[in-house]
Amino acid sequence: MQSRYGVRPDHFTRMNTQELRDEFLASGLMQEGQVNLVHSHYDRFIFGGAVPTSGSLQLENDADLRADFFLQRRELGVLNLGGKGTITVDGTAYEMNRFDCLYVGRGSKSVTFASADGGSPARFYLNSAPAHKEYPTTRNTQDQANRVDLGDDEHANKRVLYQYIHENGIPSCQLVMGFTELLSGNIWNTFPPHTHERRMEVYLYFDVPGDELVMHFMGKPDETRHLAVRNFEAVISPPWSIHSGAGTANYRFVWGMAGENQAFSDMDAATLGDIR
Repeated sequence: MQSRYGVRPDHFTRMNTQELRDEFLASGLMQEGQVNLVHSHYDRFIFGGAVPTSGSLQLENDADLRADFFLQRRELGVLNLGGKGTITVDGTAYEMNRFDCLYVGRGSKSVTFASADGGSPARFYLNSAPAHKEYPTTRNTQDQANRVDLGDDEHANKRVLYQYIHENGIPSCQLVMGFTELLSGNIWNTFPPHTHERRMEVYLYFDVPGDELVMHFMGKPDETRHLAVRNFEAVISPPWSIHSGAGTANYRFVWGMAGENQAFSDMDAATLGDIR
């Protein structure tokens, strides 16, 4: 597990392209046969990927957590972005099809990941945040997620949000998680943009086809920068930063948040006139 530290907004404006990528972009999360994690110091959020192939993979405890096991003081959300698989939590197996989500509550001691077919493996994307109490481990399918339709073709931002772990869905201490898909012919996500000082966010872009890419915009509304993002790359978004993107084709992305407020409407909108 690698660590990423916090960056002040005034420091952010002086960073070059490589420095921005080193601090905010995470690549190589979905390596076959591995669990790869990143620990962000923004709200102590952990994210990463588990891709089991020939055998199962264990969610190992990391010495930096100073815990007896990974979820001793944490909660976990997992979205399957690949083939059919299984997550086993303390001996109970949960079958996971593509776009199924599993919330794992604090205190769960053993979490393992397996694929039904190693040639077409499950690709589990993990989000974890500190937790103050136990909530039950819960699995939801895409059909059970709360669907929100946003945008329009005129602004090339027609998209669908699927909310799994949120204030009116799977209960959690502070973790919020779901994914967004851009409909065919649409490329803009989260635009016009916003910030939310009460929570940070991580975007994992996926189903970015072939050699296409997404330009992810971040920074304060009047001082923006961009990152060129490929398939299965993630961007850490600080509370003070906008988080928006435009792709060369339509795509999907997982959003995960942690902080002191779970309300979807808790945001500070930035008008188009604010953007620089």
